[in-house]
Amino acid sequence: MAEAHTGTRAARGGSPLAGKFALFAECLLTGVWIALASLPLVTYPAAFAAGSRHLGRHLSHERGGLREFAADFRSALRGGWLVGLAGWAVLAVVRVDVLAVRAGLPGGEFVGAVGVLALIAAAVAGLRAAAVWRPGDSWRTLLAGAARRTVLDPAGSFLLVGGLAVVVCSAWFSAPLALPVLGAVAAAAVAVEERHRHR
Repeated sequence: MAEAHTGTRAARGGSPLAGKFALFAECLLTGVWIALASLPLVTYPAAFAAGSRHLGRHLSHERGGLREFAADFRSALRGGWLVGLAGWAVLAVVRVDVLAVRAGLPGGEFVGAVGVLALIAAAVAGLRAAAVWRPGDSWRTLLAGAARRTVLDPAGSFLLVGGLAVVVCSAWFSAPLALPVLGAVAAAAVAVEERHRHR
């Protein structure tokens, strides 16, 4: 992590291009951290929250590294694991809907389409909630606000859908590529929320 801080300090005094490369490198590193923290499967909301907070600190030129990421991750995990569990439950329901479509059940196509759209909306709302998480925040309150912003800010939500699509395509092409891309998605969520806050 010392190298990342060195790059940040150099970027502050260097060219704008160097600063952009430093941010890109930090996003890739954060993506790997998020992926590793998400390995228990129900911890992905906490991992994204910690990653988003780390990137926010990086953009504000505040001190932060793996130790701070781990502390944020532990804090976000207190309620975040329930959000992760709920996300897997939604995915299971959508899978049943898709199986109904394939089985040719009456109304299956409509139910399947609604299920897939609901899953995408839930993923976007989860990313938006994670992007604004701070220690001590209630995940329920964060998700309620994020759900509203997902609907009221369709442009920002569409950008996050595009980010998720890039992760899926990267995983399809080569699974290891999806890991660093997760950091770019977290950065996009932070940017979308910052944009919405300034509107």
